[in-house]
Amino acid sequence: MGEVGRGKSMLMDMFFETAEVPRRRRIHFHAFMQETHQRIFAWKQEHPEGHDPIPPLAEQIADEAILLCFDEFQINDIADAMILGRLFEALFERGVIVVATSNTVPDDLFRGQPGRDAFLPFIAILKEHLDVLVLDAARDYRRDHPDTEDSWHVPAGPAARAALDRAFRQLTEGAPVAPVSLHVMGRVLPVPLAANGVARFGFGDLCSRNLGAGDYLAIATHFHAVVLDDVPVLTPDNHNEARRFINLIDNLYEHRVKLVASAAAMPDELYAEGDGARAFERTASRLMEMRTEGYFELPHLT
Repeated sequence: MGEVGRGKSMLMDMFFETAEVPRRRRIHFHAFMQETHQRIFAWKQEHPEGHDPIPPLAEQIADEAILLCFDEFQINDIADAMILGRLFEALFERGVIVVATSNTVPDDLFRGQPGRDAFLPFIAILKEHLDVLVLDAARDYRRDHPDTEDSWHVPAGPAARAALDRAFRQLTEGAPVAPVSLHVMGRVLPVPLAANGVARFGFGDLCSRNLGAGDYLAIATHFHAVVLDDVPVLTPDNHNEARRFINLIDNLYEHRVKLVASAAAMPDELYAEGDGARAFERTASRLMEMRTEGYFELPHLT
């Protein structure tokens, strides 16, 4: 673990690529939990008599990979917290090796959240089976790169909207633009405008509605670029919107989606204090990297 932008993911990726383990998997932790919920839902549909889904789920995961590498291990959801203790205990019993990056030491996971007492046994399991290594670098390496052209427009307003209109036209390459719908676990997620693998949303479309990791994952895998209007300065009064925005950027970054946005402030000033402000430091760091030429040249990961 360590502060944002210290090279944790890079080191884990180097380890993953050189590990001589035939059955191995690297996955963002949000995506793993979304997949886990989908598998549990499917199991319960096939076994309505009420059998425990955790042992067969652990068996399935262990059959697929004996080495699991998780990027951005963080618990923000009570539904995830209730599953993880038993699931990880079953995985460790089956010999699965877990390597994870995180900005949070195990003792601080899910701190301050309702129901944390029921989550404490999972923290004990982590501390028993995993070694915690702190990457104590002095600076955030994501900030060492020059900005790319016109990808973060401040302040939001008529000039920024005109710039985003131009960017949207350029990215869609003149293709016909229309609303589309994505299907996420039996629900319909409306996309206000899309064409040629590019989607356009207002901040409220994505962060003022009750959306979750599955919705943002669907956007990140379906679109190689997202144009986002009117990101506001966030405060403790709209903590839920801030949490959703963090989740959104995590998924866009993990899948190398190109982001062009207008905002009320620069990334470091969007959520400077309040519950979750520390977690937002990672988001601000990622947003800075997502403005660089090097990031824009990365291939989209579906």
